[in-house]
Amino acid sequence: MFLNLLRRVMARRAKAEKLELSADRDRRDLLMLSRRGLQILPFAALLALALTAGPARAVPSFAIQTGQPCAACHIGAFGPQLTPYGRDFKLHGYTASDGKDHGLPLAVTTQASFTHTAQPQDGGAAPGFRDNDNFAIDQLSVYYAGQIAPKLGGFIELNFDGVAQRAALNNVDVRYVSEGQVLGQDLLWGITVNNNPTVQDPWNSTPAWGFPYNQSSLAPTPTASTLVDGGLAQRVVGVGAYTMWNDLLYLEADAYKGLTAPAMTALGQVPEDGEQTTSFIPYARVALIKDWEKHHAEIGAYALSANVVPGGNQTLGFMVRKTDIAADATYQYISDPAKVTSDRLSAHATYIHETAKMHWDDAFALGTLADHWLDTMRFDVSYSFAATVTPSVQYFRTTGTGDPNYWPTLNGSPNSDGMIFEVAYVPWGKPDSPFPNMNVRFALQYVNYFRFDGSTVGASRNNNVYFSIWTAMKF
Repeated sequence: MFLNLLRRVMARRAKAEKLELSADRDRRDLLMLSRRGLQILPFAALLALALTAGPARAVPSFAIQTGQPCAACHIGAFGPQLTPYGRDFKLHGYTASDGKDHGLPLAVTTQASFTHTAQPQDGGAAPGFRDNDNFAIDQLSVYYAGQIAPKLGGFIELNFDGVAQRAALNNVDVRYVSEGQVLGQDLLWGITVNNNPTVQDPWNSTPAWGFPYNQSSLAPTPTASTLVDGGLAQRVVGVGAYTMWNDLLYLEADAYKGLTAPAMTALGQVPEDGEQTTSFIPYARVALIKDWEKHHAEIGAYALSANVVPGGNQTLGFMVRKTDIAADATYQYISDPAKVTSDRLSAHATYIHETAKMHWDDAFALGTLADHWLDTMRFDVSYSFAATVTPSVQYFRTTGTGDPNYWPTLNGSPNSDGMIFEVAYVPWGKPDSPFPNMNVRFALQYVNYFRFDGSTVGASRNNNVYFSIWTAMKF
């Protein structure tokens, strides 16, 4: 099964430039910096670390296991936005290989950044940071991303948050996959164990891997978001089954269980930082897919429902039943499918509708909360020139029921909207890269708010400029 997948990938890459593999594994320097010392030095340090690391192509480990460059499976030659080959690699359980021994598929990524907000933030952008113009090490991450055993693979991320100064188990997606035939057509089926609804999804139109692929932790962000839009990330564990029939129909069903507060704490999460649940949570996904030689189109829907305690505060006396129903779409155009450095257009859209129904404790009588709804819509488009320069733009909007007893905003409104503009530059990750032992992504991002937490007045004070350097390398 996986050998056949690899042969298809290799065949369609026959016209691409040959990849020159580097065997340099000389040395690696580990430089530990405190948060208060994060000025210009971290950027130079990260690049020095990357240049002395062992050979690497991308994370997940499509490139490590197959010997292909990052541009083969990632739009813009850097993750997480996937090409058709990258989606196949993920759907087949991260197990495709060229049959050679590349060692354990371990990798490390780093993210460093500078953030400027339109107005200083009173009290500082975060503990230990200034009110404006902050340098930071956003994240240091270690990944196991690839085959575990025949038909079994996984994506497991350990993360150190340089802003919150906290280590945690981040995204996990472990899969068992097999193939067969139904009604004379190919059938792919798999089982996934993961800890973040939509992290297992192969399309970048769903929340876990959606644009923007990284953003500042030191800039203000709107208060309101739906539950499926990151509200359960790393706060649950679930198991599900999925199938792809005839490269046309994708179906998935999962059941999640909310982690207890002690379990979250043990895994590096802060229970009070988000909504908490210990109930079972159903999740479902359906998508229709169509591939042409240069085009890929997907349209689908996904949904989940859960009882949650807002803010993780078990003493409030009520729970909220949140039900999210969403639709999404993806379109990609690849100018030359046989060339990994060809131009690529990508567009994604998602719409999420959430209803929130209160469940009251008889002994608790706040008496003012009612049922609510919240809608989130996002649309983004990008164009990657030669898998090197990728400008992107996104419009986003959140609207919902106004209630000062439910939303912790000045006027009780959850409404926000705006645009994100970004230009990313990835000099390597292609067959002719002068530094095949690493990859790096430079990105300049501007976030412009038209409305922020229910108000247009002063919304622009939350606008921000974010410059980031994101490196990836293999141990």
